[in-house]
Amino acid sequence: MRNPLADKVTAIPPSGIRKFFDVVSEMKDAISLGVGEPDFDTPWHIRDEGIYSLERGRTFYTSNAGLRELKVEITRYLKRRQELTYDPDREVIVTVGGSEAIDIAFRAMLNPGEEVLIPQPSYVSYVPCTVLAGGTPVILELKAAHDFRLTARQVEEAVTERTKILVLPFPNNPTGAILEREDLEAIAKVVIEKDLFVVSDEIYSELSYKGDHVSIAQIPGMQERTILINGFSKSYAMTGWRLGYACGPAEIIKQMIKIHQYAIMCAPTNSQYAAVEALRNGDEDVARMREAYDQRRRYLMHAFREMGLACFEPYGAFYVFPSIEEFGMTSEEFANRFLEEEKVAVVPGTAFGACGEGFLRISYAYSLEDLKRALERLARFVEKLRREG
Repeated sequence: MRNPLADKVTAIPPSGIRKFFDVVSEMKDAISLGVGEPDFDTPWHIRDEGIYSLERGRTFYTSNAGLRELKVEITRYLKRRQELTYDPDREVIVTVGGSEAIDIAFRAMLNPGEEVLIPQPSYVSYVPCTVLAGGTPVILELKAAHDFRLTARQVEEAVTERTKILVLPFPNNPTGAILEREDLEAIAKVVIEKDLFVVSDEIYSELSYKGDHVSIAQIPGMQERTILINGFSKSYAMTGWRLGYACGPAEIIKQMIKIHQYAIMCAPTNSQYAAVEALRNGDEDVARMREAYDQRRRYLMHAFREMGLACFEPYGAFYVFPSIEEFGMTSEEFANRFLEEEKVAVVPGTAFGACGEGFLRISYAYSLEDLKRALERLARFVEKLRREG
């Protein structure tokens, strides 16, 4: 029998994020600090709208690009929060999570062999989606010494005649790094000069702890070059509702809708009605959750200082990325021992790219009680390793 599998699919390694959590589910008294999922319930008024849509029998397909009512609210949200103006009928698509938006953006834009610049450490989907779309990933290494920021010089030095897309994964998963307006302005100059496009993954845009998030689409000359991707999972604690969106130039969105039409048809209908309510009346919920995350962020940074564990201060998302280089073991070795000996699951930095070696991703999208218990175990583990050393 011939090989039934595609070579480019079998060559893609499985995600490193989930590896430890099958073990955790079977381990008594284990604590997981690895999954990037809010511990908050979806706010009641949003859930009520989803329930109401089911009770009203709104279980039909929507248009391929999404409910017009939702697309209008998305454009109002972006105008309110980032002073960006989009046409809801031509420049917006509602997707099954932000991950689908990433996938279909690459598939709509890439020809075989065209290059995508991907800063790492970063979310695990960018490289596989590039490969599956026939593109060539080019990794830009982000460094702790520079607060894991991407620089315009890094972009400029990586560009070749085949480069087409720059991914901007900020606020960043796993590091929590952000880019500020001056960073984006410098990068935008290179993008325009080199005639590139940007896929800007802004799923954590509402979780910024150093002033309001700035999108590269706000920089003059960049909106027409940018696919802005966002969603509802992180900001509104709506992970299981599976809803995201992309906004960008009409000619690109049109082709993304075509792929979405054949592969998906439309995003879940009741999720779309719930998202309308989230955008109209959810600002206070977002602010409340952001304040809670910021409290946890500051608590973790204080705890790391107390135990002498090096960690740059993140200002976005809900992750910290402490260094474990002093212990002379790989990130995977550390994570495995920590899980086995202290029953706490964290994610090795290498799950987010080879340059994540020597770091761990710890999520603070968990209760303070769980964080305190886990950090007590981490302090004990770190002290043990230092005695061994």
